[in-house]
Amino acid sequence: MTTATTSTPAQTPSAVPGWSPPGAGERRRILDQTRSIAIVGASSNPARASNFVLTYLKSSVCDFDLYPVNPREPEILGMTTYPSLADLPVTPDLVDVFRRPEDCPAVASEAVEIGAKALWLQLGIWSDEAARIAVGGGLTVVMNRCVKIEHARFAGGLHLAGFDTGVISSRRR
Repeated sequence: MTTATTSTPAQTPSAVPGWSPPGAGERRRILDQTRSIAIVGASSNPARASNFVLTYLKSSVCDFDLYPVNPREPEILGMTTYPSLADLPVTPDLVDVFRRPEDCPAVASEAVEIGAKALWLQLGIWSDEAARIAVGGGLTVVMNRCVKIEHARFAGGLHLAGFDTGVISSRRR
């Protein structure tokens, strides 16, 4: 039986032995040590969060090797899309997941099988079972956090007032 919830870490203590939500320093370390990211649930639809995050990660701001994973799309943003983690040409450092919580345990199992280093469940996604599987397989786990937001924050592109795009300013010209 799959136990998956969409609660936030602040609302639900983890039922995963040996795991607690990583702090900012640990999340930064994960991203600093990451060179390749598999984006499970990537979409070519620009209205989808996964497309927005993939677009950001593909930008010149980031220096990651990206591998979109979606069995229904052959290409996203000019990148070859893979049907599963097992079909990737490399072992990704980080598996970034844009799937429903009930789908996450299977993704976690696949991430363990291929030897990924970290499992990252995006904003709004929390699955104790996926975390249990990943932690049991030796992966670092982050849940209910956005890779893009965290990267932007650590790279200086996110401030208390929001994203530092330079497009909107209160300064007179």
